[in-house]
Amino acid sequence: MSGALRGSWATIPADEERYRPLYARLLGLRVVNPGGVLCFLFFEGAVALAALLALAELVTWWAVLILPATVAVMVKLNDMVAAMVVRSAALVPEQERDRFRQQMQPVVGRARVDWITHSVPGVVVTAEPVARAAGDGTETRRPAQP
Repeated sequence: MSGALRGSWATIPADEERYRPLYARLLGLRVVNPGGVLCFLFFEGAVALAALLALAELVTWWAVLILPATVAVMVKLNDMVAAMVVRSAALVPEQERDRFRQQMQPVVGRARVDWITHSVPGVVVTAEPVARAAGDGTETRRPAQP
């Protein structure tokens, strides 16, 4: 694949394509970029697992071919879904992204808690009762009556 054929949303530059593992190049992965160890586990691990299952006579010997192919299909499907997510995220305007970020930020403040005197029997919560002024939402303190 040359750089001209690849989409602008792809994460792998064309000159680095030849250094990718053969498994990723054969599947034509564009967004998902598994390393060498992960590609080894995807292919050789699937073959070894299928061979062990076949030797234990839990599956037929066709599983040695079917299991690695199934894993490859799932990896390719994951790459296609990741490509759709990247494309749809690129379509979201910056204003919407900023609005979402503002909505997700935690708000730190104070909450007014009204004490219920009967919730703690026998304990004096405050010496000064709080009288609320009607209408403006402010609180005024008045001295406690003896």
